[in-house]
Amino acid sequence: MPIPATVIELNGKGEIVCGVDIHKRFLAATLLRSDGQKIHGRFDTTLEGLQSFREWLLDNGCEKLAVESTANYWQLLYNLLSDDLEFILANSYQVKHIPGRKTDMLDSEWLAELCLKDLIKPSRIFKGEYRELRSLTRIRESYVEMRTKAKNEIHNLLESACIKLSSAVSDIFGKSGMHIIKGILRGDNIERILDTIPAKTIRARKEEIRNVIMGTVSPVQSYLLSSLIDTVESLDRKIAQLDSQIESIISRRENDLRIAMSIPGMGFVSASTILAEIGDIRDFQSPEQLASYFGLVPTVYQSSNKTVYGHITKHGSPHGRRMLVEVAHAIARSKKNSRLKRFYLRIRARRGEKIAIVALARKILCILFHLITNCEMYQDEHTLKPKCVCVKPAGSSSPAWNHIANAIQVLTKAGYIIQKRSDIGG
Repeated sequence: MPIPATVIELNGKGEIVCGVDIHKRFLAATLLRSDGQKIHGRFDTTLEGLQSFREWLLDNGCEKLAVESTANYWQLLYNLLSDDLEFILANSYQVKHIPGRKTDMLDSEWLAELCLKDLIKPSRIFKGEYRELRSLTRIRESYVEMRTKAKNEIHNLLESACIKLSSAVSDIFGKSGMHIIKGILRGDNIERILDTIPAKTIRARKEEIRNVIMGTVSPVQSYLLSSLIDTVESLDRKIAQLDSQIESIISRRENDLRIAMSIPGMGFVSASTILAEIGDIRDFQSPEQLASYFGLVPTVYQSSNKTVYGHITKHGSPHGRRMLVEVAHAIARSKKNSRLKRFYLRIRARRGEKIAIVALARKILCILFHLITNCEMYQDEHTLKPKCVCVKPAGSSSPAWNHIANAIQVLTKAGYIIQKRSDIGG
């Protein structure tokens, strides 16, 4: 509930702004006018409290509202107040207060002062389907991380039971691998398990598999393995459902998706994740600005005409940056001698593998910006140049013509266009 100070109104004229320090259960707000007058208020983050906060702002003639981007608490205020006044979302890294004097009211007052002097660079706020798509891709990423953790636990439990199935089967979570594991947990006969393996190629190596699954599973290990397998299968279903939701939303950006997937190493998951993190590409004026948003630009320190470039800032989207690095690794591992692969190899020879991967990730992002902006598909080879067809004069069999024809062919392959000049004799 609002405290009694909320009934006070600012007197006089001047621009009025508000800074808010928001928490899970309450928010602290400071109204500040250009002549220095200020009042404080504290409100609950319930629907009733937020409505009281809105009335307080409007009654006092507030024009701008500055909120620190704390978790997703700010979204409540954005949905409630974005139509009534200018909403400024402040990056926590950029609006840090002077250490040693930190209270909720002082934080809100500091935000209001920065807002009044236009010292806050507003953060991007995703709208509509862009925010929904990003939420889906981020939840999918968290599910994949949970599934990976569960799979690693299964590997550890099998190793502790001396069942080294992963040394004989490349993917123990495939159809054949799960058939073997579930058969062991049910206590089925080993020969029956081996004879009913679904894949013929794996069934042909049943002697090798028999030797690596002779270990015994304790009751506790059996329970844990069954529970973890249920978790993996449940997460598989949830991820499949999320994929269908992502596909239905990103189908509205089908052209952008096709362009992104035309880049080597880019699949549906990576393309949809990167596009979700980009949002509306019209928010960026250049590929360098987009790379900065993803945290793929180097830190810069300059003093006395000496400039030092450090590691990348990592201030941008960690989700998109991680996916771009995965795409870069896929290109680096590819056997195809593409332009992007050659770029990676050149950087690796000079700067090492890690820097080369990050440089390739940035290059992919910059290429994607140009492709989407110009509505073009990625082409790995250079644009084909017009070819010149050399016609041998009738009745000519001189060795000189053969040399000329070979020279013309070499020049044509190099990209030159050979034309006949009527003003040249011979």
